[in-house]
Amino acid sequence: MRANPLHPDPVMHPSPAAEHTVAFKRGEFGPPVPPRTDPRAGQRPTAGVSSIRAIGETRLPQATVDYRVAGEIKKRVADRLAQEIKSSARMSPESQAQRGRALINEAVAVWSDAIAVERGASTTQAEDAALASAVYDMLFRAGRLQPYLDDERVENILINGYDEVWLDYGDSGRVRVAPVADSDEELQEMLRDLARRTGQSERTLSTADPFLALRLADGSRLQAVTGVTPKTFVTIRRHRVKDVDLDGMIRLGAIDETLAAFLAAAVRAEKNIMITGEQAVGKTSLLRALLKEIDPDERFATIETEFELFAHTNGFHRQVVPMESRESNGERGADGRGAGEITLLDLIHRALRMSLSRVVVGEVRGQEIVAMMQAMTNGKGGNLCTIHARRPEIVFDRIAELYLLAQDNMTEQLAYRQAANGLDFIVFVSMRDETRIEGKRHRFVSHVLEVTGMGENGRPATNRIFAPRPGEPRAVPHMHPSCLEDLVRVGFPAHLLDHPHGSWPRPLDLQVMAG
Repeated sequence: MRANPLHPDPVMHPSPAAEHTVAFKRGEFGPPVPPRTDPRAGQRPTAGVSSIRAIGETRLPQATVDYRVAGEIKKRVADRLAQEIKSSARMSPESQAQRGRALINEAVAVWSDAIAVERGASTTQAEDAALASAVYDMLFRAGRLQPYLDDERVENILINGYDEVWLDYGDSGRVRVAPVADSDEELQEMLRDLARRTGQSERTLSTADPFLALRLADGSRLQAVTGVTPKTFVTIRRHRVKDVDLDGMIRLGAIDETLAAFLAAAVRAEKNIMITGEQAVGKTSLLRALLKEIDPDERFATIETEFELFAHTNGFHRQVVPMESRESNGERGADGRGAGEITLLDLIHRALRMSLSRVVVGEVRGQEIVAMMQAMTNGKGGNLCTIHARRPEIVFDRIAELYLLAQDNMTEQLAYRQAANGLDFIVFVSMRDETRIEGKRHRFVSHVLEVTGMGENGRPATNRIFAPRPGEPRAVPHMHPSCLEDLVRVGFPAHLLDHPHGSWPRPLDLQVMAG
């Protein structure tokens, strides 16, 4: 009786096939590689060998895995499982995974016995569990990427070719870790497997189609490119703050209680809100939190390139209509448009015909800006979206830029006019990254601008309702908005705006503080 590598309870394994035993005893797989120096300590990781710490939510002891062995076991198990699936067409995905676990356990037991004979000592339970976990990940999850996806501290996974992998941690720096493949070809095959495994088989990666965008099982967003680059590059953006409300944003230090009350009132008062800032500053996290201020039974649509808001799965909202754009199948029609392609613009137009109370766009970055502004000017209000901009004062120029790229008959003046008429508030999210000087990353709202209509210079006029003050880069009250009565009517305590430093308990802990 042996310990089951994938389950803590011991089970009896059936006798392994003779060919498996002979293969292991011939040494085709080789013995486990001795533990290496932790890659986070600065040593370059060794290709093909990695330290595995987790399978799903279960933390396992540190142990090394030889991925040559794991790959061979994976092939053998995949072949046997394919044969069983073929003979049992009704085998559900859950049953396939369960049967796969059993076959993996059997193959790992064979490997363990062969290695024990070879080196004169039994393998440890940690070694068996790590190998079984690695094989299971290769067959049913994200392969050698999975341990990094399981680490809740990881914010971004950056792959610069198969042998150079970096992790961005949420509030600290970037570190290099073990490779996720032994060749660029293997990396590309892993990406294609991920597309098939996540039900996005229409998305592929090849010289004919060198770009791949995927939503992984945990909601992470993957973008890959090959062919037009010297090697395969992959960026995976993870959602560390997936299920969050405004109280959660307070705990993260992004807003204080005063701003949380103000933003909650703005959502309840059905104000049109645009969240803006640079990449990876927390715009989507703040948008998720604002959605929790919408009544659970209010019917609204979320429109995204990949589902990242999770309003339809958060257990809070009951009337969400989630819509996701779709890439083409690579073919082009007579009009030059990709066959099967469904854009954000297409989705917004359809959503406006569904008698929804609001439209929420995860990220506006193209011609859908026109439809978004039309929704804000023509609807009853309460629409939300995010857009990229480096500074709060250039948001309107960013909107105008997207207008001009959308259609030939669009003008800068039209963009300004629709922004002035449609937008109520612009919320700017900032980041101070001090990881290079032994500090941390700080993400926070720095500005809330109220849009008050057209100004004298032909651009939208704004009031700075929240903005930084000397010694405090985070948003604190500066003035009352012109729509204060609307916010008070839904429960906002107006006196909170009379405190010039808001409700921050202490100044932001920065290494370098600007005046």
